[in-house]
Amino acid sequence: MKAIWNEIIVAESDDTVVVDGNHYFPRESLSDEFIEKSSTTSVCSWKGTANYFTLKVNGKTNPDAVWYYPEPKEEAQQIAGRIAFWKGVQIVE
Repeated sequence: MKAIWNEIIVAESDDTVVVDGNHYFPRESLSDEFIEKSSTTSVCSWKGTANYFTLKVNGKTNPDAVWYYPEPKEEAQQIAGRIAFWKGVQIVE
């Protein structure tokens, strides 16, 4: 699977986990050169507290387009160490 934004592949992996219709990529599949830490958080009742990254590609930014659960609840351990995308990031095979 590939995550593409601003015409650049920002993450690629054959090892994604699908939860709630979202592909969770291994964190190491996303290069640090494309992200900036965000202070945004959100809470999911069964996954826990999500943190976010802003994508930065070719001079453009996509705030909070990447999320992850640094300490997922027990029911969501399959996404530990993984990241997911939204806000216009295309996920393709």
